Amino acid sequence: MPVVVIANPKGGVGKSTLSTQVAGYFASQGHRVMLGDADKQQSSRLWLGLRPAAARPIQSWELDADQIAKPPKGTTHVVLDTPAGLHGRRFKDVMKLADKLLVPLQPSIFDIFATRAFLDELTQNAHAAKVQIGIVGMRVDARTLAADKLQEFVQSLGLPMVGTLRDTQNFVHLAAHGLTLFDVAPGKVARDLEQWQPIAAWLDQR
Repeated sequence: MPVVVIANPKGGVGKSTLSTQVAGYFASQGHRVMLGDADKQQSSRLWLGLRPAAARPIQSWELDADQIAKPPKGTTHVVLDTPAGLHGRRFKDVMKLADKLLVPLQPSIFDIFATRAFLDELTQNAHAAKVQIGIVGMRVDARTLAADKLQEFVQSLGLPMVGTLRDTQNFVHLAAHGLTLFDVAPGKVARDLEQWQPIAAWLDQR
């Protein structure tokens, strides 16, 4: 049962957006998906509450305030949305569970600086060597210098840039209804689905 953790110590980088989209992708493939929310803001949990009954099911994963419980039997795929400032015992518990770690990263010097420290901490974690780690560029305009700097930074880490997602209101409008790119007619979100393809390929890797 793959467990995909979405993590970045900085707030506002798109963790919940990426978490819900990953969960939606897995659900679209027919998997029995659980979306856990370890963030006090409970954005992913709120999103699940907005999800229509007719949409492909994504279950909530009840997380204890002090420790992360194992998901119930029957779950085939788990996505875990984590809080800003994840560290200490909570961070170690998450890494013990993770098979894959996706780090959403915006092309700004502040996000890059904060994420560098987080990735350095990862190298000190005993479980990190067993986890596949990938970066997803969030709100990226490929035509900008900032996008080039982001690419340079990720290359310097020796980690894969799994994909980039543009800054679009599609994610905002879909989230307001508990939906993802994979819950609507493909023609309405064709450009975003195209950007998602390399991320999907990475998620499907064993």
